[in-house]
Formats: sequence, C-alpha cells, structure tokens
Amino acid sequence: MGGIFGVAKKTDCVSDLFYGVDYHSHLGTRRGGMAVYNKDGFSKSIHNIENTPFRTKFEQDVLEMYGTMGIGCISDNEPQPLIVRAHFGNYVLTTVGRINNLEEIANQSLQRDRMQFMELSMGRINATEVVASIISSEDSIVAGIQKAQELIDGSLSLLVMTEKGIYAVRDLMGRTPLIIGKNDHGYAVSFESFAYHNLDYRDYYELGPGEVVFMTSEGLDYVLPRQKAMRVCSFLWIYYGYPTSSYEGINVEEMRYRCGANLAKRDGSLDLDYVAGVPDSGIAHALGYSHQSHLPYSRPLIKYTPTWPRSFTPSKRSMRMTIAGMKLVSVGSLIKDKKLLLIDDSIVRGTQTYKMAKSLFEEGAKEVHLRSACPPIVFPCKYLNFFRSNVASELITRRTIQELEGEKGEEKLDLYTDSQTEEYRAMVDRIAEISSFTSLKYNTVEDMVDAIGLNPCQLCTYCMNGKE
Repeated sequence: MGGIFGVAKKTDCVSDLFYGVDYHSHLGTRRGGMAVYNKDGFSKSIHNIENTPFRTKFEQDVLEMYGTMGIGCISDNEPQPLIVRAHFGNYVLTTVGRINNLEEIANQSLQRDRMQFMELSMGRINATEVVASIISSEDSIVAGIQKAQELIDGSLSLLVMTEKGIYAVRDLMGRTPLIIGKNDHGYAVSFESFAYHNLDYRDYYELGPGEVVFMTSEGLDYVLPRQKAMRVCSFLWIYYGYPTSSYEGINVEEMRYRCGANLAKRDGSLDLDYVAGVPDSGIAHALGYSHQSHLPYSRPLIKYTPTWPRSFTPSKRSMRMTIAGMKLVSVGSLIKDKKLLLIDDSIVRGTQTYKMAKSLFEEGAKEVHLRSACPPIVFPCKYLNFFRSNVASELITRRTIQELEGEKGEEKLDLYTDSQTEEYRAMVDRIAEISSFTSLKYNTVEDMVDAIGLNPCQLCTYCMNGKE
C-alpha cells in the first residue's frame, strides 16, 4: 500500500519529516523516501527498506539534510519521491494509491510526446513517474493534478512540493485519507493522523474527496473543493489502519471494539474457555467480542514483534507461508485441552488460518473456532494495493466457489456474497473444513458498516460484495 507525510515549518523540518514518515512503516515494506527544500533547492534520499527499518536506513540522512519544507513516503512499490523539472518549474512528487491503466497512460505519453520512462525491474514503470508526466504536460501544477485525477482508473492521493509550498491532494473518491495537523511553527499533512501527534501537532483539517489544499508554514489555501461522493476504504478500519489513527473522525481501535461486539451478538452464547485475537489487528476485535460476550480474554498466540513483518508483504507465496508460520509464537499451557475462539481481522488467501488451526490442534486444543472481523473477500481490490492477491484464484473464497460450482461459479458470485443464502453458508462451511476449524463465521457487511458508523454509501466494500 504505502503512506505519505509532509511538513511546512518556519524552522528546520527534517526531524519532523523523519519521524512522521517512519510512523507509516506499517503501510509498506519496500522503499522509503524523503525530500526537502531549502534556499539551495531540492534534495532527496531514497532507500530500500525490505530488510532494514526505515529509521536505520535514514539516520545518517537526517544529520545531513536541512529544509523548511519536506515530503516523504513509505512505498510498497516504486522508489519515490521524485524531483521533477517541468516547463512551469521544478517540483517534488510522492503518491499513494493504485493505477490500473498505468501502461495505457504511459503508452499514450510515449506516442504523443515521444518521452521516455525509466524502467524498473521486471519491465515495470514507476507509477509516480507516470503521474509526473501527466502533471508536467499541463499549463500548471493544479491543472496537471486535475488531469491526473481524471485519467487514472483506480485511486490517487499525492503530495506535490514546490519552492513556495506543498499541494496536498486526496483521492477523487476519498479512498485513502489525508489529514492536516497544526502547531505554532507550521503544518503537517499525513495519511495516518497519529503520525504527527507526538511531534506536537494537533488535528486541524481533514481533506475531503478530491480536495486540493496548498500548505505553507503560514497557513492553508483551499485550491479545489471537496467532491460530494466518497468511497473511503472500509478495510482501513478492519486491518490496515494503526489503532491510534482516525479517519472521518472515527478511531480505528474503537471501531474494532464495536466490530467484535457485533460478532458476539450474532454468535449468542457459546461454551468456550476464552476468546483470543490473532495479533496484531485481531486483538481489538477480540476484546470487543470478549466484553460483549462476557467470555474471558487470553493470549495463546503472541507475535514476535522485533523482526517479523505482516505476512501480506512478500510477493513469493513460499515466503508468505514461512512468515505465517514463524511470526506467531504459541503459549502451550493456554492451548492444551482448551476450547478457543480466535478472531482474525480477515481471511484472504487462507495461508495463515490453515497453519494456525493445524498448530493449535497439534498443541492439544479441544476446539478451535474462528471468527473473521471482515466479511468474505471475494473480489481482488481494484482501487488500492491493500493485499497482493490481485488474481481472484488466490483468494480462498474464489477457490472454494470454483470447487463447489466449477465454471458456473463466476455467474453466481452475488449469491456467495449474500450471507442469507445457502450458497454463502456452503462456502463458509467448506472453508472451515479446508482450514480444519471447529466452526467458522464471518462478519456481515451490515454489521461491519454499523461498527464503522458512516453512511454505507460513503464506504467502499467492493472486495466483499463487488459493488462499486
């Protein structure tokens, strides 16, 4: 996925930029980057952070960089930010989102303008460079931003730093957040709202869908108004968002408590020893379930946090399987002869759930029940890179539907996303059987939306029900 952060201050901003970007490390694992502006111009630093934390790679850069404005990112894909020279002046660009028609846009630029793009490994093109080509082709940065938003199929939030200030741009449908904080020395803009709190900024303004704000150390200029329609990603609250963050005024941790409570309401009374959360993001859901059901909460699975990343990150399936099995360390005495109910944030491929059930039963658990805070994921996300299963057949739901229906499964997906149908129940029962759980239940879209608290038409649930 990735996250972006920017600062405009009356004094040196590098320390704030460094820590603000670092607080987005949970959103990506491949590249980190920072760029700053001072009287001598723009300077940047980009590092590979696949095997080393962001802070470690950038500690020396912080000592050498100086500037009163800066932007940076944690990127799960291409190297960025990019320093761009355009006919209307130099600027720096960093983006977050997903461009489905990247090759089409790039080919149009190549044919029309006879320009070139630096090719990355595996023949890929840097998506941020393509966005820069769109912006630079217009008469002004604002016109270029508007053009990019119009052309891109998917989503795009970005920061553009000029010599005078920073343009903060939220995705046209608001699928990802951008929030501005303020203190006595200037302003910060961030994907994650908590990222500037420990830097003494207080919440000041949340951009609306498609809104463009120009930020300097002196204040904000509202360049383009927010759009009426919004489809903010519901998966932010379920899994990706950090517990201390809030989107649209709704805190992630509190939403997860409500989400777990809604799961417990649907379950009713169960004969269990205790409830547990699959670390990390399943914990708050499990606490909500425990409070609602009055079942005790315990921790039979502990994540080894010093080194193991989230298991969605590696592109190789074999490595994902290794991480899924290694990052969780069990407490045998809390498992043997126990009836457990585990709550996970979601089930995507089934990689973790299969290994988890197998290991718990091997350690002597009597029963292992699983509840998913997220409804079944049936469609690969086409708006954000929230998980690497961009091929439907990688999803455990689609593999199960294929097994149950064969070729006809694709024609009946609407039945498999409706929690009231026999097809849905057959799918869930088969996934439970495949994964060896005593029982399996998923949250409903309705209960998840209720836990978030926004109007359903303001939330994107495409991966769960295929609705735009």
